[in-house]
Amino acid sequence: MRNQKDAGMQKERVAGRLKDMVAKDDTKPEQSIDTPERARLCAREVSQLKAGDLVVLDVRGLSSFADYFLICSGKSSRQVQGIADNLEANLADRGIKPLGIEGRSEGHWILMDYADVIIHIFYEPVRHFYDLESLWSDAVRVVDATDAVACDHGASEGA
Repeated sequence: MRNQKDAGMQKERVAGRLKDMVAKDDTKPEQSIDTPERARLCAREVSQLKAGDLVVLDVRGLSSFADYFLICSGKSSRQVQGIADNLEANLADRGIKPLGIEGRSEGHWILMDYADVIIHIFYEPVRHFYDLESLWSDAVRVVDATDAVACDHGASEGA
């Protein structure tokens, strides 16, 4: 009898902890940011990580699986991996988690799937070979490297 009572109390404590964790989940506000703001946030983060040749393409109306492509590059496979690792950690700190990440171990083309924003981080020669910007040439170019730097400075000035 006592063991059943203790087990019941333990279940209630665990259920209470889970409820508290969900209530304290501070990831929800960032998860609910709109898609254009999420794309701008990703662009600012990538810019701060010294990624090269940053481009954001608006592929709404052209793609059924994403609204924005963020394309950038690194000068080595290690830099590409570092950009991806740090970007994932920085976004996770804001409660934004990827649906999936591909290509991390090779570091030649890392694809990070954030549902409505797809991030392509290329090793420079691989980026030139696949030339996604030409493949998606009908997409509107929302951000290029100079815009991202301007966004970054504007965000730091307002802080």
